[in-house]
This record gives sequence, structure tokens and C-alpha cells, in this order.
Amino acid sequence: MSKAILDLVEKTAMKENPPQFEIGDTVDVHLKILEGNKERIQVFSGVVIALSGSGSKEMFTVRRIVAGEGVERKFPIHSPRIEKVEVKRSGVVRRAKLYFLRDRVGKAVRLKERRRN
Repeated sequence: MSKAILDLVEKTAMKENPPQFEIGDTVDVHLKILEGNKERIQVFSGVVIALSGSGSKEMFTVRRIVAGEGVERKFPIHSPRIEKVEVKRSGVVRRAKLYFLRDRVGKAVRLKERRRN
């Protein structure tokens, strides 16, 4: 019985049509930021290096380089704070997790682009 209740609560928290992207995609994540009583949109752009979890607890990790330093941030897919996720380009990958990008610098971080028809 408690499993059914948990599923019901999780279902109400989930988005009806979550953003569609894959590992290796370069994305722009549009976040709602509260500053005092104002709300604004802030964009975090980078490469999706990991997907984890399932259901309402599903997360994705985005990595980008800022001032020569790697920055990673995890976002819940079903968060109400995420306005939208735009896919800028798709990369060709052969792995589920792209943690090897952490050791790379400069042009070696780039992934080969996947062509869409």
C-alpha cells in the first residue's frame, strides 16, 4: 500500500513532457532564479555527461569550462525551477557516462557532432 501512495505522490511531481536530450548533447538549461522578490531566467550551457535516477528523482549532469576551470552541475529533470532545456548540438558518444572529459583540456573536450536528417 505504501508503494502505491509513493507512486501517486511522485506522479503528481513529474512533468507531463520532460525535455528530450541524450548523453553528449550540448544543451542550454534555462533556470528560474529568485533574487529577493524578483524572478529571472539564468542559462547554464554545457555538455550532458551523465543521466542518473528514475521517476521523479531523475537527474542529469551538465559540464562546461569557465575561465579554464571545469564546472559541473546536476539538475533534476522534473524540477519546476527548470524552464526549458534547449539542445544546441548532438555529439557522437559510445558510453553512458562521459566522465573521461574531466581529464581533457582544450580541443580534446569537443565531441564529434552527430548529423540529424
